[in-house]
Amino acid sequence: MTLTSKDVAEITRLLEESTFTELHLEIDGLKISLRRGAPSSSGPSTTAASEVRPATPAAAPAAPDPNGHEVSAPLLGTFYRAPKPGAAPFVEVGSHVNADTIVGIIEVMKLMNAVRAGARGTVTQILGRDGALVEYGETLLRIARTS
Repeated sequence: MTLTSKDVAEITRLLEESTFTELHLEIDGLKISLRRGAPSSSGPSTTAASEVRPATPAAAPAAPDPNGHEVSAPLLGTFYRAPKPGAAPFVEVGSHVNADTIVGIIEVMKLMNAVRAGARGTVTQILGRDGALVEYGETLLRIARTS
């Protein structure tokens, strides 16, 4: 696999929009290390990606249902609720889903990755905003399980 300058720019953009402070990537012998802020004089040479920006506090989501299921982001990227701009979302609150139902997509470096419900039930809450950068493991939506 060969990385282009556009790929590196996209990786840098994703790091800048995330809460991560460092990224170390190795593909086919090519090593890229990015760190927010100024490079450290005591550590290995790194490329400064951006300054650290304080996170804006979000409204606290409702506590998860202990019998429910949380659909988490399987990777870092841009979350989309619909298959294309202007299209209807994959699911809405109240939608009935099966484990293999696609509930959204995450774009990483121009690749679209389907996000599946992972459980059978009814969508009770959608936390992921359309077009927003999501972190690995971030809860995107909640499902009340049904048998």
